[in-house]
Amino acid sequence: MGLPQPQHRLTRAEFIAWENQQPDKHEFVAGEVFAMVGARRTHVTVAGNCAALLKLHLRQSQCHALALSMKLEVEAADAVFYPDVLVTCHPDDLKAELAMHHPKVIVEVLSDSTAAYDRGEKFAAYRQLDSLAEYALIDPEHRRVEVFRRMDNGDWLLAASESDRKLILKSLDFSAGLDAVFEDA
Repeated sequence: MGLPQPQHRLTRAEFIAWENQQPDKHEFVAGEVFAMVGARRTHVTVAGNCAALLKLHLRQSQCHALALSMKLEVEAADAVFYPDVLVTCHPDDLKAELAMHHPKVIVEVLSDSTAAYDRGEKFAAYRQLDSLAEYALIDPEHRRVEVFRRMDNGDWLLAASESDRKLILKSLDFSAGLDAVFEDA
């Protein structure tokens, strides 16, 4: 019986070059590559609704909402992710074609298979982004929204939407009713 061969761990730059040639999406964390599985209709619908609502709200501003297939490079975490929706206002991002680096807001739509990761390790990586002001988690199954906001002292505060039934992103002066967020989901 042979011994397992050591696997070559990619650098972030090698991963991005490789990923740009792949038909399917993969995420990258500290040298490891993870295949992304296809999303359910509800997941795609909610992410699309959020992106559309944000795009409409951000018209005539210096910020842009990007959804589903835009890479986000988190250098401090040695990671590359595909957030469901991100908003960037940074001039370098607005010129970039393949990967963003300075999101102001990230929205992740939860699923049974990703919820713990989105709340845990992925959020820990996202918190290393100095530009990130808010991180929204949207749960289509329970029709619930949680928004984590970075406070002036660097701490993160959870603001759940159960009483006001809205997605509120204060850093963008944005508010949308949950009926709009979950429309057709």
